[in-house]
Amino acid sequence: MALRTGGLLAPWALRAFGFPPQRLFSCGTKGLYKSIDAERAKFFPPVKKVMLPPGSFQGKVAFITGGGTGIGKGMTTVFSSLGATCVIASRNIDVLKATAEEVSSQTGNKVHAIQCDVRDPEKVKNAVSELIKVAGLPDVIVNNAAGNFISPSERLSPNAWKTITDIVLNGTAFVTLEIGKELIKAQKGAAFLAITTIYAQTGSGFVVPSASAKAGVDIMNMSLASEWGRYGLRFNTIQPGPIKTKGAFSRLDPTGAFEKDMIERLPCGRIGTVEEIANLASFLCSDFASWINGATIRFDGGEYVFLSGEMNALTKVTKEQWDVLEQLIRKTKGS
Repeated sequence: MALRTGGLLAPWALRAFGFPPQRLFSCGTKGLYKSIDAERAKFFPPVKKVMLPPGSFQGKVAFITGGGTGIGKGMTTVFSSLGATCVIASRNIDVLKATAEEVSSQTGNKVHAIQCDVRDPEKVKNAVSELIKVAGLPDVIVNNAAGNFISPSERLSPNAWKTITDIVLNGTAFVTLEIGKELIKAQKGAAFLAITTIYAQTGSGFVVPSASAKAGVDIMNMSLASEWGRYGLRFNTIQPGPIKTKGAFSRLDPTGAFEKDMIERLPCGRIGTVEEIANLASFLCSDFASWINGATIRFDGGEYVFLSGEMNALTKVTKEQWDVLEQLIRKTKGS
């Protein structure tokens, strides 16, 4: 039984607390609620500067799929600024080259661009060969390439389902297995990181292909953390909540109508930033995190726990209304 209906307390909840919804408040049930804004976000300001010490990835190679835009571009920038030679991959070579030039001009470190469609195992194999040729075997592998869009599940075609799962689950597997085998053969350790989502744990309507595929990525990383740790390979996962990037929001919130609702349900009162997740990614892939293996980190401003708690919508009740509620509860007799 859900407590929230459209962000408000459900009528059954009001009755349970002893409120007659249409009679106690002259404006109906709306008088019970206090609007939530982002004022609390002042307690959680984002720090956008690079977290790790300079040179933390000096002499290391970082391979990032989906590295040309959004979160991938942000991670590339941080790894490069910390000394890594970055190799970024995606289908759009023009975007990749532009990002490589931009990041390299900022950091002074070489960024290579390799065209790769992660859905195709043969193209992944060729991309990994080129990666090794231009930069050597990687020390860091970030599986960031993804695809997603909102849709009622009854509108999904088999091709829509296949497209998302091929990019997210199969693409991550193809990259991981191809690079992993080369690393094992060379007896070289490395850190793998996957970017998934908080609803990979719970599932979510309207993004069912993504939820299913991302859940598979989570489990794959945990499984390989157990199996391939003996080869010096670590596997961790970040599950982001809402982080505003042009590509993601254009498909998940095309009208901008949902952003206010997102912020209202975030205990930290704001959306995450690319710089913050890039800092977390660089830490998890660094030597500072060498004992973190098989971990799944929720990076969501508290959204997951807020949505999980049935009574958390009571944050909208004011102090005065709590006084009324307390008196009604005290008068309740029996079970």
